[in-house]
Amino acid sequence: MQYTKDVQNMCKVNCGASHGCAPIPEEGKWVYSREIKDISGFTHGIGWCAPQQGACKISLNVKNGIIEEALIETIGCSGMTHSAAMASEAIVGKTVLEAVNTDLVCDAINTAMRELFLQIVYGRTQSAFSEDGLAIGAGLEDLGKGLRSQVGTIYSTKEKGPRYLELTEGYITSLALDENNEIIGYQYLSLGKFTDFMKKGDSAEAALEKAKGQYGRYNDGVKFIDPRKE
Repeated sequence: MQYTKDVQNMCKVNCGASHGCAPIPEEGKWVYSREIKDISGFTHGIGWCAPQQGACKISLNVKNGIIEEALIETIGCSGMTHSAAMASEAIVGKTVLEAVNTDLVCDAINTAMRELFLQIVYGRTQSAFSEDGLAIGAGLEDLGKGLRSQVGTIYSTKEKGPRYLELTEGYITSLALDENNEIIGYQYLSLGKFTDFMKKGDSAEAALEKAKGQYGRYNDGVKFIDPRKE
């Protein structure tokens, strides 16, 4: 350790107050976090790239400092999906300190990892007050039965108005309009259910019908349009 001459010439004054770090909530306990292995928790974080053309959400389940589970969801950039595939292999099994210093290929994914790291080390996790935290697999449960991300895609212009393209329920196949041409409901196709029915042996036509649903006053519509064509 090197000291400047000014510091060497100073007289020594003892530090009387030394209470250590403050405890943070972790999985139903108050923990004095001094090392990476003291960190546990399940939480989410959002990141974005420099041109802000895409975004990423990461969910991590950390036990004793090690990332045991990761859910990586991206939107807005085709290359980002491939980066997510690489990141899923790069961060699981690492400590949160290693992960935040790992090149996760995409700016948005790196930024999300940074935001997660801040939440975790400050004790701001979703499972902070849950005894023993959340089991490994909690991230997968966030996707629901169809194992698909919750996506909302809407396009709108001043001239022609809104077009619902995809919502939580699924891929929008038809919009119901009233006499004022206002949207009063929609029909959708649950792609997760559709593939599940296909896997069970249903024909494509049967699976398509079984995976359809509708929302709002769809049956009261006076006009029905395909949002991708009309």
